[in-house]
Order: sequence, then structure tokens, then C-alpha cells
Amino acid sequence: MNKFKLILALSFWTLLTAMSCNRDDINFESPTQLLRFSADTLFLDTVYNQVRSETYAVKIYNNEDKDVLIPKITLEKGAASLYRINVDGKSGTDFSNIPLRKKDSLYIFVEIAPIANAPEAIAEDRINFESPAGKQHVTLFSVVQDAEFYIESKTNPNILSSNTSWSNDKAKIIFGDLTLAEGTTLNIAKGTNVYFHKSSGLKISKNAKLNIDGDLGSEVIFRGDRNDPRYDTIPKNWQGISMEVNSTLHMNYAKVIGGTVGLQMNQTTAIIDNSIFHTHQEFGILAINSNVTAKNLVMNNCGNADFGIFKGGTYNITHSTLANYWNLNSALPGLGLYATNEYENGNSIEQGALNLTVKNSIIYTDNSNAVLFKPTAGQVFNYSFQTSLLKYGGSANYTLDAGSLKNQDPKFLNYFTQKMNLRLKVDSPAKGKGNVAVGATVPLDIVKVSRTVNPSMGAYQ
Repeated sequence: MNKFKLILALSFWTLLTAMSCNRDDINFESPTQLLRFSADTLFLDTVYNQVRSETYAVKIYNNEDKDVLIPKITLEKGAASLYRINVDGKSGTDFSNIPLRKKDSLYIFVEIAPIANAPEAIAEDRINFESPAGKQHVTLFSVVQDAEFYIESKTNPNILSSNTSWSNDKAKIIFGDLTLAEGTTLNIAKGTNVYFHKSSGLKISKNAKLNIDGDLGSEVIFRGDRNDPRYDTIPKNWQGISMEVNSTLHMNYAKVIGGTVGLQMNQTTAIIDNSIFHTHQEFGILAINSNVTAKNLVMNNCGNADFGIFKGGTYNITHSTLANYWNLNSALPGLGLYATNEYENGNSIEQGALNLTVKNSIIYTDNSNAVLFKPTAGQVFNYSFQTSLLKYGGSANYTLDAGSLKNQDPKFLNYFTQKMNLRLKVDSPAKGKGNVAVGATVPLDIVKVSRTVNPSMGAYQ
């Protein structure tokens, strides 16, 4: 009986295999029309030395009313290419007789793992297609940047223990936390790109100094290491920059994008000029009892607030644009500015006096109120809004000076994060309405346009 069952089983599988191999119902022919592609050029964006990119895809369509065999698909540079492709589930560089059903499609997946021979280079190759209908190709294109790695591990605490200067010759890629040791200085030159792996951050210890010296068109960039542009619209790609007690920050022309808290300062002295913070899960800037002077600061798309102030401190914000059009989680308030005298530190609540001055600025959201104050009884809570435009709801618990504007749409060119441009349209109510004397203290806007005559509110003239 067992022998009979074995013979029966073998016969069944033989029949099944024969049926599987029989393609009488599918008559594959040579293509008589050119193939159609989802893209004729595949941009893999910027990738880094020795770091494999994420996987990209191009789709091939058979528009014919018949099943075809594509005679040849090849990666032009073959094994020497920096790219790797996968055709219909198979990896390689040279593929023959690839079946494609009528009116159907298949994917080619592409990635790159380059070795850069220069600070910045171009990687280019082609996926070639050959058939009786003609020769076609899809271009693969990427910018390859050399990189320097800082990796925290059990054996490497990842500490900069002495004064350090970073130039823009290599991107800096940080895994885990990178810590600047107490009492030391980190100088970052213009054009430097600093990228963080998921949950990574930069920590500035007590009495340490962080100097960021960017320029227009050569900003210092802080962002996650997923460098496809769509990640600029997603928060929590990295943790952020945190600064401890008595640390010092000088930031000029920086972009801080896509973190949890972009910059957190604890009793820090900071000068922030010409810088952009956007798309952070909690706060763009969170300041605890700090001394901050900000000019030409641009912020948008932060879950709790663009700028959060805790335990008081001294803050002077001039010619800045704090817009917030947060729409990723409706449970978060998406404020422009939040301020309180208190900060919960573990099990205790600490308090401090507040002095806040906002001049020639715009604080605007698509919610009913852009500013929320929570003063503490018995604590100093001084504030002043001078010649500024604010979204002012019925629950607002603050006042504006006579030169300020309430609830007038500033008419930004584009406040959506994907194409964020918080410049003002020509008919903006904030155009030319700033205080002239204040404008003279910040004579150039964030893109170096003069504002000494008829200064506009906000960071853009």
C-alpha cells in the first residue's frame, strides 16, 4: 500500500510539473512596439560613500495586445557599475528573454552602493533594452558624496573630546549620539552637511560651544540620513541638537529639518541668524530658561509649536517668520509660539522669570490662535509684540501694540512643506509695514535683500 501511494504521489507531481511547464496557453512573441517606462531617468538623489541607497523602482509596460518576450535587458556598465538591479525578482546585470504579459507591467528595482573618489561626483549608468522594435534605455543618475562617519557603540561612546572643526569636504553621518565634550568647541563651516541615522542626535555638553557658520546658498544642513527629498516632509527622522547648561550657540545660515525637537537648549546662550527650522514632531526650538537672540528666523510645520519657551528666560525675536501649518497629527496644537514660566524636570517643577520681545515679525497658523501663554502666579512674565502680524483667536491671552496686525493672512507664496516658500506676495498686508528703526537693526533679510527702506514684517522683505 505504501509503495502504491508513493507511485501515485510521484505520478501526481510529474503531471503537475508537466502542466506547469506547458505554456500552450501563453504564446510569447517578439515585441513589435517600443516598451513604455514609468520614467526615462531615475534620480537616486544624493548617496554617500559606502552607504547603500534605499531601493528605487522603474516600471516597464507592455502596451501590446499580446504576450511578449523582451530579448535583452542589461546594465550598461555590467559588473563594474556602481548600481545593482533586480528584474522581475532576479538580481544581476544581464537578463535574456524576459516574459511580459499583454497589457501588463513589471518592476526593475535599482540601488547604488558607491565609493566616492571626490568630495562630490556624479554616478551615471543605463539600463538598456533590446528588442526587434528597437533599442531603448533608462538613465540612472546620482550624486555621490564622500562621507565621514561617527558611530556610537558599546566600545565607542562617540565623543569629540577636543576642539574640532568640520569642513564641507565630506558629509558627516552620525549613528547614535555624537557628544561634544564639556568645555570644548565645535566649528562647522559653510556648506557642511550633517546627517543623522534614525534616533540619532548631536549633544553639546556643559560649557561647550557650537559655532555654525553657513552662508546664503552654502547653508549648514542638519537632517536625517534618508536623503530622498520626500523625507523633508516627514518628522522624527532623527532626534535633534541638544545643548546643556551654560553651553553657547552661534548659528548663521543653518537648515534644521525633520527631527523630533530640532534644537533643545537648557540655560543656553544663543544667537540664531538667517536659519530655517521645519517639520519637527514636537518643537522646532525648545528653550529652557535660555538667553536667545533670533533674527531672520524662519519656522514651519512643528507638532507642538515652532518655538517653545519653558522656565522663562530672555528672548529677542526680530524680523522672523513663525508659520505653522502642521497637518500630520490633529491631536497636536501646531502653535507658532508657546511660553510658560514652568518646566517639569523629572519629579519636580522648576520656575523662572520670562522676558520676551517680538519685533517686525509674523506668527501665523491655520488654527484660531498662533500664540499660547501660560504665565505662573508669582513669576515675572514680561512680553511685548511690536509691529508684528499675528493670528489672534478668541482665547488669546496677550495684547499687541498699536502697530501690529491681527488675523490678516500674510499671503505667503507657498506654505506647504514640499515647496515651502514663506516669502510674501506683493499684496501681503505685512509688505512694507515693519518699523523702520527696527528694520535698520537687521538691514538685510534672510536672502540678503535690503530692508532699510519700507521694511516688511517677517524674515523676507
